[in-house]
Amino acid sequence: MQELFKAMFSASGGMRAQAVRLRLIGENVANADTPGYHRKTVSFETVLDRASGASTVKAGRVRLDRSPLRESYEPGHPLADARGIVSFSNVNTLIEIADAREANRSYQANLTIFDQARRMYGGVLGLLRR
Repeated sequence: MQELFKAMFSASGGMRAQAVRLRLIGENVANADTPGYHRKTVSFETVLDRASGASTVKAGRVRLDRSPLRESYEPGHPLADARGIVSFSNVNTLIEIADAREANRSYQANLTIFDQARRMYGGVLGLLRR
């Protein structure tokens, strides 16, 4: 039964990590039209939990995407520099949508694993009660 707990622990860690990723994607999409905004990304780390002995995924540091900002020549814009250039965000909404779909699928896969382990645990408890 210890293995079922490890599976549930690992799956819940994956769900937490993907939830962080989805939150950052939401922030990126919300700020897609904010001048000077840099896209946020997160990396994942594999962590061994000493208490349970399970290996799980954890969201790492949040980093700013240092790709160049999208620039546009708009001399009448209030945020234009002396040359008439406005630096908009480097968020590409198509990339964010693709990342959101990938994170959603990964979250669902972890949820399926968690649910399957929970059902198996319930089945084992049912057998022990007999």
